[in-house]
Amino acid sequence: MSALVVRVALPVPIPQVFDYTAENITPGDLGRCVRVPFGRGEKTGLIVALPEDADLPVERLKPVIAIQREAPALPADWLAMVEFTARYYQHPLGEVVAMALPPRLRKADAVAGTEADPLLEATPEGREALHEARRDSRALAILRRLAEQGPRRRSLLREEEGAPAVADALKRGWVAPGAAADAALMDGAPELTAEQQAALEVLSEGFGCFRPFLLAGVTGSGKTEVYLRLVQQAIAQGRQALILVPEIALTPQLEGRVAGRFPSARVVSLHSGLAEGARSQGFVQAMEGRADIVLGTRLSVFTPLPRLGLIVVDEEHDASYKQHEGVRYNARDLAIWRARQCAVPIVLGSATPSLESWHAAETGRYRRVELASRAVAATLPRVRPVDIRREKLQHGVSEHLLRAIGRCLERGEQSLVFLNRRGYAPVLSCPSCGWVSRCPHCTANMVLHLTDRRLRCHHCSHEATIPLACPDCGDQDIQPFGRGTQRLEETLAARFPQARVLRIDRDAARTRAQWEALLDQIGRGEADILVGTQMMAKGHDFPRLTFVGVLNADSSLFAADFRAPERLFQQLMQVGGRAGRGELPGEVMVQTQYPDHPLYKCLEAHDFVRYAALQLEERKQARFPPFAANALLCATAPEVAGALAWLAEARAAALPLAQAFGVQVFDAVPMRMLRLARRERAQLLVEAPGRPALQGFLGAWSRLLWSIRPPRDLRWHLDVDPAEV
Repeated sequence: MSALVVRVALPVPIPQVFDYTAENITPGDLGRCVRVPFGRGEKTGLIVALPEDADLPVERLKPVIAIQREAPALPADWLAMVEFTARYYQHPLGEVVAMALPPRLRKADAVAGTEADPLLEATPEGREALHEARRDSRALAILRRLAEQGPRRRSLLREEEGAPAVADALKRGWVAPGAAADAALMDGAPELTAEQQAALEVLSEGFGCFRPFLLAGVTGSGKTEVYLRLVQQAIAQGRQALILVPEIALTPQLEGRVAGRFPSARVVSLHSGLAEGARSQGFVQAMEGRADIVLGTRLSVFTPLPRLGLIVVDEEHDASYKQHEGVRYNARDLAIWRARQCAVPIVLGSATPSLESWHAAETGRYRRVELASRAVAATLPRVRPVDIRREKLQHGVSEHLLRAIGRCLERGEQSLVFLNRRGYAPVLSCPSCGWVSRCPHCTANMVLHLTDRRLRCHHCSHEATIPLACPDCGDQDIQPFGRGTQRLEETLAARFPQARVLRIDRDAARTRAQWEALLDQIGRGEADILVGTQMMAKGHDFPRLTFVGVLNADSSLFAADFRAPERLFQQLMQVGGRAGRGELPGEVMVQTQYPDHPLYKCLEAHDFVRYAALQLEERKQARFPPFAANALLCATAPEVAGALAWLAEARAAALPLAQAFGVQVFDAVPMRMLRLARRERAQLLVEAPGRPALQGFLGAWSRLLWSIRPPRDLRWHLDVDPAEV
């Protein structure tokens, strides 16, 4: 049989695919991984086409080394999605494929462990052993869990307790596969409110076709319960459900609710915290239809799902859905594209929708469904701006806020003080000569972390020991300036020595296990005052938490980025929503020097609709998204002059195209944070009246950009629909 041509996408920073020859190729090999010679070495890529003709004479093409046929081929709709991603975000296809595929999927052992995933339940022998056991063990912990909570999937137990412990429990006969139960709703499901029931009926109309819904529900209104009822309907129809969450920190609680509600459903959790093998197996399990529910962060949007029937994007406004390195995609936007591709409904849920989604609902492109009241007996918390212009603060905390915390302690309730700045202090400084702890590699200060006595840059991760004296003048009286969560924790512990103060930030919760331990500690009532960053603002339910105090909110009011006020309002609404979610009433205090600012007035009234209208009118006047479409061309070099010179050349090449497509290309400027990780940065903005014009322009311009040979030490990228401008 003569050799046939295969077109391969390789993980190289070049916007092209490569042709090779292969023997015994079949149409079923489209979408398979393949090992090919490349340059002086070898690379693994993906077969994306089987063309009849090659770009070069066939005799000049190199043969493939091996085709990976042990793993299933990726389906055509998945290939279409990665091709769209590469095209829309102006990124080489091979790098998009490499990002979307789990690394081990390219190897023969990627599908190891694809056996059935049964429900495990406690056996009569196991229940008897539970009463007789004298020494605790991991296997015994699994047995106790199944006896108390009911059956659970083997894959979930392996992830949570470890494969050896599961194997030990099976070997001892303490647990065994049980009869598969119906995937119907469990008896423990709460009764829906009238508002939830009405929302569910509207959303259920979308099954069987592409329908984008915006579920706008206040914090605590029961959006998650509505999601679960929709998932139940999808499973009952024999379809799969994809649930996206913005961060790994949100997955443990949601995983628990999903597993408890659907004990017989095959649930796959996919996020960057998984080991490579677990991620690969989950990916294959979903692709082969052996998963009913896929729950994950932004990368999960690329999971192949042959029976997809529903997509849910929780906290759709969250900036974490946008990737800021490599392939700069937005998972929410790709989820909408995928829902259209597969003709399924998509539900975008948020208490504070993005202005883009809100505008889409206002103009009829999405259908808006509202949950205006909290579920159960809870009411929205009272929000009060605290004017600190004439008040003396104690390490940044007002007396009003401290007294409110004291009242919470007297009632035996929990309080949260929110400061979105981790570390002890944002900078170490010398009062004698003015020295500050600047990062040697970035245009940023190094943050003082007192717990491990280090100075750390939160941008490039450079670390240094705390100097004993000023490096410039030798003065030993160097002092921390400003405050972070560590210093706030210290301040509150000194003011309330009888209280248990718990800090929750990226330093305290570096791993999933640490994060879950902190959540358990809060849930058991083992903390009185919580000190938290934005990790605490999303999706958590603490019934005893009744007061939230917010520090340093004003810093985003007048920021250069036009989206900063929107993000501030969303953050304050979200963190304030942690208060009073149970039967106890809640209160929120926001320290500010601008108590009469429209943002705080809308926050006080819980009036997202009015704030959205004000912001959209401002954006319309300024021609900002959603009334325009933007892209950034960014360049980095050892010195900013080199980046600016290359961007000027790129702009000159763009001007004729810009006129043809009706877009505007602005002059290049240094970025606000000029230096990052030893490189200096500049950018230029492209503004178009809409996405079609922007895409037409970028497609033509990017081909020119690849032909402009940059200096060897310069790097550049396009950021389409940037989160920050």
